[in-house]
Amino acid sequence: MAKRKQQKVKKQKDDELLIDIVDAQEQAKDYVERNQIRILVGLLAFVTIVGGYFVYQNLIKGPQEIEATQLMHKAEFRFRTDSFALALTNPGGESPGFLDIIDQYGGTKAGNMAKYYAGASYLNLGQYQNAIDYLKDFSPRGSVTPATANGMIGDAHAELNQLDEALTYYKKAASSAKDEFTAPYFMMKAGMLMERQGDASGAKGFYETIKNQYPNSVQGKDIDRYIARAGSKN
Repeated sequence: MAKRKQQKVKKQKDDELLIDIVDAQEQAKDYVERNQIRILVGLLAFVTIVGGYFVYQNLIKGPQEIEATQLMHKAEFRFRTDSFALALTNPGGESPGFLDIIDQYGGTKAGNMAKYYAGASYLNLGQYQNAIDYLKDFSPRGSVTPATANGMIGDAHAELNQLDEALTYYKKAASSAKDEFTAPYFMMKAGMLMERQGDASGAKGFYETIKNQYPNSVQGKDIDRYIARAGSKN
């Protein structure tokens, strides 16, 4: 008797579960029927985005990368020979300068590198605000480190007598550099600018870092003189 009762309860629960499953299926079916246009539009949008990204990466951006890199050779040559104005706009023949590369291929790696070259060219031409604008728009990657770009931005601000901004970028350059040449070079620039601004203690800190961490660098070989000078001003 008890066993039959348990079986009856179990069957009732199974029937209720089956009903719940059927209801859920019906609800899902109703939802799909009511929203099939929205669902299809969503799926189509997803496929379009994925397909568009694939097309852009492989059929548009890829060839653009190759084309921009090839076109930039003559401008790079002009840059290496210190013909900065020609490198920017008229490297010779039908080859585009860095500014044209930026306009036509700005989203490529070559276009990004052209921003670095353009900033450096303007710095050498004495057009410091242009140098700042292009170097700030450049995204450091590969062999060109943030230290190099930040250091040049610091130089441009220093030339414009914007000393606080220059110091900020020299500090950025020094903190992001790790090698024996770049790090002490920008630490030295930061220290000397801090001395000029009357912060002898801060300058001494940079000099002592050069002495302790980069004693064999060009700056490190004569750093005791700077440490003594800054210390005498405290």
